[in-house]
Amino acid sequence: MLIKRPDDIKSSEITDERLYYDRRKFILAATGVGALAAVGASVSWLRATGEGVDPVGLSTPFAEDEEDVLTSYESITGYNNFYEFGTDKLDPSKHAHTLKPRPWTVAVEGEVNKPQLFDIDDIIKSFPSEERVYRLRCVEAWSMVIPWLGFPLKDLLDRVEPTSRAKFVEFTTLYDPEQMRGQKRAILPWPYVEGLRMDEAMHPLTLLSVGLYGKMLPNQNGAPIRLVVPWKYGFKSIKSIVRIRLVREEPAATWNVVAPGEYGFYANVNPNVDHPRWSQKRERRIGEFRKRPTLAFNGYGDEVAHLYEGMDLTKLY
Repeated sequence: MLIKRPDDIKSSEITDERLYYDRRKFILAATGVGALAAVGASVSWLRATGEGVDPVGLSTPFAEDEEDVLTSYESITGYNNFYEFGTDKLDPSKHAHTLKPRPWTVAVEGEVNKPQLFDIDDIIKSFPSEERVYRLRCVEAWSMVIPWLGFPLKDLLDRVEPTSRAKFVEFTTLYDPEQMRGQKRAILPWPYVEGLRMDEAMHPLTLLSVGLYGKMLPNQNGAPIRLVVPWKYGFKSIKSIVRIRLVREEPAATWNVVAPGEYGFYANVNPNVDHPRWSQKRERRIGEFRKRPTLAFNGYGDEVAHLYEGMDLTKLY
């Protein structure tokens, strides 16, 4: 199944019921709006209440052979790659409290007819979010299954009207060493930059996320807004975005610049292309002990393989 929505998920299969099944009802005093389901919930409402969404209707089971059980909230928020806060997987959860996700703006510029500077709260109000459960696989051969809240990147790009000269999209993370202690060390050339080809960026699976597990996005997971590209390795899903530029040439993506022999620009999950220091043929879900075969395009091949027809994906990895 490509996208798992809340009404597809059996409650007994979801990890961490305390965090996602409190069943409370929330009322917006200013508007009189009652409890909302996670599907299509407005993230502005999440921020206004400071709470998660009551997951109404979580009763329809997965297929019997379904293995995409959600990773626990504690694991998703406690075990991260976010070098801006340190290189250890536990560093982001320890140190990301220094990040200030408000005020926050995202500039969308370059090869567009209507460049704009978006305030994060205007983004949240203008682009209603839905919940999508995506697998996210990291290049170190571990993966998670995460219920993201967000909206297609395409919706934002359509707002600025890309020109015919736009061939790629470049994303840039916040650079502020006082907020992001890891940037005080020359671990990477800061700020962090990533990129997608235009057709990848406009694909409906490509998500701008502003939350997870029915809550606002935690700092260590890329608050207040991050990219999620589920068929690629996790380092492509850039966090804490402040600028999006539509450009004519392939962007100089950070890891591709630093270690081109290990991290390709496309970074499509491919079990047949090993990292120079380890195999990519198998992966381990966080919270599990067993390993499972790695799926081409992380299991989303039916939806995205056509984007790469005619390309040698062992060279253009």
